[in-house]
Amino acid sequence: LPLLLEATLLRLASSSYHPFYNGFYYNHIMNDNSNEQEKVVHFNGARLVVETPKDPVYSSNGANVTLPCHYHYEPDLEAKHKIRIKWSKLRDDYTKEQDVLVAIGKTYVAFGDFRGRAHLLQAGRREASLVVSDVRLQDDGKYRCEVIDGLEDESDVVDLRLQGIVFPYQPPRGQYRLNFHEAERECQEQGAILATFNQLFQAWSEGLDWCNAGWLADGTYPTRLPRKPCGGLHLAPGIRSYGPRHRHLHRFDAFCFSSALRGEVFYLDRPAGMTLEEAKQSCQDAGAEGWDRCDAGWLADGSVRYPIAKPRANCGPAEPGVRTFGFPSKGRFGVYCYKER
Repeated sequence: LPLLLEATLLRLASSSYHPFYNGFYYNHIMNDNSNEQEKVVHFNGARLVVETPKDPVYSSNGANVTLPCHYHYEPDLEAKHKIRIKWSKLRDDYTKEQDVLVAIGKTYVAFGDFRGRAHLLQAGRREASLVVSDVRLQDDGKYRCEVIDGLEDESDVVDLRLQGIVFPYQPPRGQYRLNFHEAERECQEQGAILATFNQLFQAWSEGLDWCNAGWLADGTYPTRLPRKPCGGLHLAPGIRSYGPRHRHLHRFDAFCFSSALRGEVFYLDRPAGMTLEEAKQSCQDAGAEGWDRCDAGWLADGSVRYPIAKPRANCGPAEPGVRTFGFPSKGRFGVYCYKER
């Protein structure tokens, strides 16, 4: 069998005269000498080159962002056809997730969630940059800029990353109660989405240390300090992964991702504190007081927490973070409110 396979491959290699270029097969050119050499032929006599930035483009929720993309020819010449430009959003494995925009000249069509938010930058010759307005959390990811000139087709990829935070979330029912779809809903109710692995890895590299497994596309948790309940004392710091999990049957917490808010968070208090219902009513008032408080307050999900940027005595552990009292069924506290600008 190996000899037969080798002979078949040799025969195919010796009889094939179809060089592959840009997704199309081109006929070879024979010179006057019978000793033919195959040549890649460019239909307009030049090579189409598409260029995008190698470094990620950063933006935030609600902002406008431009994904740069330019094209040219080597050697330089004018295009003989109407140039078609196509933008697509990609999965992590670079396969297409969704169409974003297709344009010919000044005429373009945007698709799906990008309709009304995406257009081409009309800034000059050989410009193919994409402008996305009112950026959403789901826009984070890789985008392919594809330029088509007749039968020539070249592309490159832009990485859009949203600046924000990853936070582990556990609902009132307790630890490990969420299947994948419930985790998605819980994050959405917190004004967030399930985090990607890249977002979790970035958060871990910036200090996130959490010993509970939470949904991304799988069950994962980041730990910086090896310890017995978190995989063992002798394992190196890193992202622990449980591998693929059943999205309906298996249950974990959630890692949510949220970007910049277009508003402000402020704290309200009364001398005797407030119940959850009184706290909700009080959030109709205004008076921002910042993100660093040692006072516990109600949040919209019924939990009681307080944020510490500068650790100090009687305010919990020595590290910055959001301290939690869980989901008390009764008690009187202040309240953290959010108001759109």
